[in-house]
Amino acid sequence: MIKSANQYPVHTLFSHEGNVLYRIPPYQREYSWYKAQWENLFEDLIEADGAHFLGTIITLDQTTDTLEGNILHVVDGQQRLTTLTLLLAAVYSVLKEHIDELDDDTRTDVTNLGRQLVRKADQQPRVTPQKQGHNLFDYLKTLEDAGLPVEGEWKPYYPSRRIAKCYRYFRSAILKLAETEGLTETKAALRVHEAALRAVIVKIEVASHADAFVLFESLNNRGMPLSPVDLIKNHLLAESEKRQIMNVDQAFKHWNDMLTSLGDSYSTQERFLRHYYNAFKTELPDVPNASVATKSNLIRIYEKLLEQDLKKVVDALVEASKIYGRINCVVELDQPTSLDRAFQRLMRAQGAPSYVLLMWLMTKQEELELCDTQIEAVADRLTSFFVRRNLTGYPPTYALAKLFMTTIDAVSDARGDDVLKLVGEKLNAVSASDEEFRARLLGRIYEENTDVARFVLTTLAEDAMTKETKVDLWRQEKNHFVWTIEHILPQGENLPAAWQEMLGGKEVAAQVQEEHRHRLGNLTVTAYNSNLGNKSFIEKRDRRDSKGRYIGYKNGLSLNAELAARESWTADNIEARTKVLAERVIERFPLA
Repeated sequence: MIKSANQYPVHTLFSHEGNVLYRIPPYQREYSWYKAQWENLFEDLIEADGAHFLGTIITLDQTTDTLEGNILHVVDGQQRLTTLTLLLAAVYSVLKEHIDELDDDTRTDVTNLGRQLVRKADQQPRVTPQKQGHNLFDYLKTLEDAGLPVEGEWKPYYPSRRIAKCYRYFRSAILKLAETEGLTETKAALRVHEAALRAVIVKIEVASHADAFVLFESLNNRGMPLSPVDLIKNHLLAESEKRQIMNVDQAFKHWNDMLTSLGDSYSTQERFLRHYYNAFKTELPDVPNASVATKSNLIRIYEKLLEQDLKKVVDALVEASKIYGRINCVVELDQPTSLDRAFQRLMRAQGAPSYVLLMWLMTKQEELELCDTQIEAVADRLTSFFVRRNLTGYPPTYALAKLFMTTIDAVSDARGDDVLKLVGEKLNAVSASDEEFRARLLGRIYEENTDVARFVLTTLAEDAMTKETKVDLWRQEKNHFVWTIEHILPQGENLPAAWQEMLGGKEVAAQVQEEHRHRLGNLTVTAYNSNLGNKSFIEKRDRRDSKGRYIGYKNGLSLNAELAARESWTADNIEARTKVLAERVIERFPLA
């Protein structure tokens, strides 16, 4: 079944001297990774102590003409390979922009990088996606935009699709790395370049498609490999019994108590273990070469901690997990306090990186002379910070752990309101300005970050509710939100005739749609908006459900009051509403 299975660094898989090409078979799905996965890859590469492990790919040798080169079909791993080459293309483009500043050896490295991405002999890309969803066209156009010697073709909505957005994300991430770390753009690009090329992949080569599918099914159905959380648990059980601190049953009960507070999500459990070390690092036994807990050093950190003071560490983890579970809203409370509602807002604003700070503050609450109202004020300030951060991308993800650890250090000697003041100063120092925040709010916010768009819109709607008009905009049915973002001017192609006529004809309507459809002013919140779709503005405004209740823009939300009174919807209307909503969002989520 398996012809070979070997571990290779990326620079070997994509050798500039090699003749290997990787092709994605037509039956594979289109490129589907999102921003969260791009962020994780970038963060993992630059944080790795050594060579970051990128996982396994399964390939099938489909070479028919040896003169053409070694053609490998990628049966599993196309998302990683495509993303990796887009990252390297972003590195290449940044270095090419500064080529005159580079020494001869580095210029040679840039030339070799180009040949790792595009074969010198015939200008074929090393990785060739399939055509579904314009993947191939978008990929070639992106490589061309990066300055590589391929001919691309621009297809409608190219900038809005994932391949182009992935490339732009990595270019932006490299430039932000330079800004954050005080590096030149070339040094930041070279740092990413080195980390990517030394990362390793296990390449499994099989003999036939049948073997490939059997192996693929086996690897994906036999269960997940042991996670760091599992390995830390096993080390706890083994060490506890070996050193006769607790028997296995007792140790397992402690561990389960911790997991009960944290819930079933592995990502929450793993994040808690990182956050616990980062929050209380100065009080824990010393772990050499571990200034901050990351995914790559987490196992080593807890092996060391448990070896030195197992019972004390486990007891502390159990107590801290109760606080962390409350911050993370693991249990839905029947009567949440005002503080619990603040935690809920922070969670919905994707503020999980700040839980390290809140866990420390709540653990030290009495010592710091903080009341719940003051902690609530911190949580609300963090919510504003993350609304801005998640839309602007600044500060970058990899800088957040250091930010909150230094914030803990800064407030450790403060008391009461001084804690709030110092937290605010630390956040303000790195937050996006009102000007940059406004620029993003005035742009295509739905493309930039759909979750932020939904959060700010629902918050504005909730702020205007009374007890009589209160509606749960976060209610779910079958794991989907009932209330979702609605594009007033539809976002889909084939705009109906009623819209074309309203906007001034087919060509003008298409231009208005392309420019304005994803802007804040064209977005609102409705329930069951699949019932609205591409309907005319009037139909959307007056739409009712089978029971006669309004589900269109007359649904009673303050956010829709203006829409409910309108007879038409044009580019000028979108522009005006965007400006108004942007100012309301800036006021609602202030810097201080």
